[in-house]
Amino acid sequence: MNPLFQELDRLLAAAREDGSLRRQLLATRHAADPMDAFCRLAQSLGYAIYLGDLFAAGQEYSDNQCKSTNGGNPRPYDSFDDTLEFFLCELEQSSLPAE
Repeated sequence: MNPLFQELDRLLAAAREDGSLRRQLLATRHAADPMDAFCRLAQSLGYAIYLGDLFAAGQEYSDNQCKSTNGGNPRPYDSFDDTLEFFLCELEQSSLPAE
C-alpha cells in the first residue's frame, strides 16, 4: 500500500477517536490553502503526510480516471485535491465512539 494512504488511514483512525482532532482536520477545509493547512497539521501531529504526495495522489487518481474513459477525458480537472476531499468526507461521515 502507498505510504501516504497508510498515514491517512492512521490519521483517520485517530480522528475517529478524538473529537478535537476531527474538528481541527475538518476546519482545514476553510483555510486559504486547505491542502497545505491539512499537511501542516498532520505533520505537527507526527504523520508523514506531505503536500507533494497528497497532490500526486490526486493527480494519479485523475490520470487513471482519464485513461479509463473511452477516448480520454475531454475536460481536465481544475485541481487535484480529491484525495484530501475524500479523506475529509469519510471523516465527516464517521461518527465518534460513544463516551
